[in-house]
Amino acid sequence: MLNRLGNGVLQAISGVLGSLRDALEKLIELPRNIKQALLLGLDMVFVSAAMWSAVALRHGSTEFTLGLTEIVCAAMTIVISAIIFLRLGLYRAVIRFMGQQAIWAVIAAVSYSTLILAASVFVAQAEVPPTMPFFYWGIALLLIGGTRLTVRAYYQAKLRSLSRNVIIYGAGESGRQLLTALHHGDQYRAVVFVDDDARLQHSVINGLQVARPEQIKRLIGEHNITQVLLAIPAASPERRREIINSLVGLPVHVRTVPKINELVAGRASVNQIQDIDLDDLLGRDAVPPHPELIDRCITDKVVMVTGAGGSIGSELCRQILTSGPRELVLLDNSEYALYRIERELREMGQALGATVDIVALLGSVQDQRRLETVYRTFAVQTVYHAAAYKHVPMVEYNVAEGVANNVFGTWYAAEAARKAGVETFVLVSTDKAVRPTNIMGASKRFAEMVLQGLAQRDSSTRFCMVRFGNVLGSSGSVVPLFREQIERGGPVTVTHPEVSRYFMSIQEAAQLVLQAGAMGTGGDVFVLDMGEPVRIVDLARRMIRLSGYEMQHDSHAHDHIQIEFIGLRPGEKLREELLLGSNVTGTGHPMIMRAEEECLSYNQIHRLLGELKQYCDSMDCAGITSILNTAVSGFNSHEVRYDHVWRKQGMAGRPALAKPNLKPAIVGVSNVQELFPDKS
Repeated sequence: MLNRLGNGVLQAISGVLGSLRDALEKLIELPRNIKQALLLGLDMVFVSAAMWSAVALRHGSTEFTLGLTEIVCAAMTIVISAIIFLRLGLYRAVIRFMGQQAIWAVIAAVSYSTLILAASVFVAQAEVPPTMPFFYWGIALLLIGGTRLTVRAYYQAKLRSLSRNVIIYGAGESGRQLLTALHHGDQYRAVVFVDDDARLQHSVINGLQVARPEQIKRLIGEHNITQVLLAIPAASPERRREIINSLVGLPVHVRTVPKINELVAGRASVNQIQDIDLDDLLGRDAVPPHPELIDRCITDKVVMVTGAGGSIGSELCRQILTSGPRELVLLDNSEYALYRIERELREMGQALGATVDIVALLGSVQDQRRLETVYRTFAVQTVYHAAAYKHVPMVEYNVAEGVANNVFGTWYAAEAARKAGVETFVLVSTDKAVRPTNIMGASKRFAEMVLQGLAQRDSSTRFCMVRFGNVLGSSGSVVPLFREQIERGGPVTVTHPEVSRYFMSIQEAAQLVLQAGAMGTGGDVFVLDMGEPVRIVDLARRMIRLSGYEMQHDSHAHDHIQIEFIGLRPGEKLREELLLGSNVTGTGHPMIMRAEEECLSYNQIHRLLGELKQYCDSMDCAGITSILNTAVSGFNSHEVRYDHVWRKQGMAGRPALAKPNLKPAIVGVSNVQELFPDKS
């Protein structure tokens, strides 16, 4: 019987609590003005109840009578208190997110109300105990402030039940700001700080214990942690990588707040939680730029970027803008890409207070007359040629157009620059140009040779090129693809277990291009000391683990993502190279080398261009391949197999045309002059 009685009491209490919870939920959903009016009315009830309770406590009994004077004093206190509460903004603060300032406002409002009560009692000589106002102050504060704190505690408890438990790595200023931001959201609930500083360890900051990094693995299991948030914006790149490496393999998603330079520049705030930076994924030291080299070809000059809307081109534009050019000319054949980068640069210029004229031009680098007109009209002094087709399989499927854009786009842009008297012309090249196994790489190497041939001529234009590996985060990069596949739950597709690539960040790549332009003397090929190549499968595993997943062979009882090997795509090879040979010399930059590589004479290049032009116009993929086989070192065994038009025409498998005989003299002069009538 006692058990049944106890169960009944518990059910009754549970029912009451459920009713209160439902009522509170309905109140929270009411319009804000109605909630403010209801809260004001409730506070005045609390003021009345506090006065009655204060008198009852002093009398020691609830059996007492109040005269007209006492009732007038009470009414005056209620009316003036309502005015004071409104003036102090007690109803502008959202109770669910009430902070320290709102709590002090409640204390001030109750204190003013107490003074009004004491003054009215004194002036009217009301018959109440002298200490009654002190009791009133305590009771009113408990009722008015306690109600607000109870509602806030209920709401935060509700949020905690729906949020994910996280660890904040870093108990400094950024970590504390992040904790405050998380308190006002419903996504994350911070349960503990972790910090390297021994002075902070075992202390409590803003209600959270500060633990040692060695305790992370245990804390993840105890608190069911799903994410570790790195709040270490001022940490050095080396220390960031050490911390990230220590977290690889743990069943948590590792995310971070922006770095200190982004916070200081106002481009980000500490509560903008994001995935690990690409630089941190790469795990290599960035090449430090030399500002004097970057500025040499940019500051107070008219600068033009072809392919300005692409990955490399747009980053070049951003960095050029910060170096103070007189005018920045953008050229791209994609209307949307050009619109997007122009808008971004204008907003960036306003934020920097720059007065740079930005000119956005639609056009193709295969239109030499338009290029020369643009160079002359705007008196362009420096050109960064980033317009190219760079996706290896895509160019394999579109041989004629890929070669026409990469080779003739470079030829026309460079020749127009020579005629217009441009000071510096820099070609953005790739490591795939070294002993290429695909049309894209061969076309980029041929484009390099075009500039090397032009550099042999008597010209005031300095031609140079910069060659680097894969760029993290660019269009077509594996990193965005891997992230998309991880978000879908896998599998993550890798072409081959042993495939490796050189990597650099897109910011670093752009800096290298800008510096190379300043160091070039004519026909230079610049390469970067990029350290050791990175295995793609290792990069995939690192991204999977930092996203809180495991591979199938891992022992953690956690979500798994499989890596699937799909085979090399058309034109791909296992390993890339940066140099054709070993003949390199140093430059003014400790991490940039100048490669001394073989090249053809200008006459040879010019003759091959004439023949290549004919093959491209007729979409003769076999003829195009034969020219590239002849001119490009290491590109000897490639056959046309994948070009869509070529295959549809039934030409795949036919033998390529005979390789032309390389001779210094220009053969077929009439045809060449017809193709290039402005040759001097």
